[in-house]
Order: sequence, then C-alpha cells, then structure tokens
Amino acid sequence: MQAAPVRATAIPSFTDALRAVESLLMSGGQRTARRNAWTSVLEDRRRAQDRVEAQRVLDRAATRS
Repeated sequence: MQAAPVRATAIPSFTDALRAVESLLMSGGQRTARRNAWTSVLEDRRRAQDRVEAQRVLDRAATRS
C-alpha cells in the first residue's frame, strides 16, 4: 500500500484567496486605503470594548461603597 503524496505547498487560506482577488481588482492605493479603514474600524471596536469594561469596573466600585 502506498502513502498519499505529500503536498509541497500549503493550501492557501480564505484570507489569502481574498487578498489575491483584491490585488487583481484594486490598485495599490485602494488596497492601502481599505486596509487602513479596516484597521480603524478594529481599533474603534477595541476602544469601545475598553470603555464598556471601564464602565463595569466603575459601576462595581460604586455599588461597593
């Protein structure tokens, strides 16, 4: 019985596939702008989550007093 052949290259991830399509459809500047915008969205979400957590801590501290 023979073993299955081993792949020499990794199977691209879904993200890699999307980036490949993106590079075909958009110019470099558009890609950079989109990535910068997405980075801003993620940072805004992180700050919002931090604000919610800080408010919870303050609320807990206020009820203990």
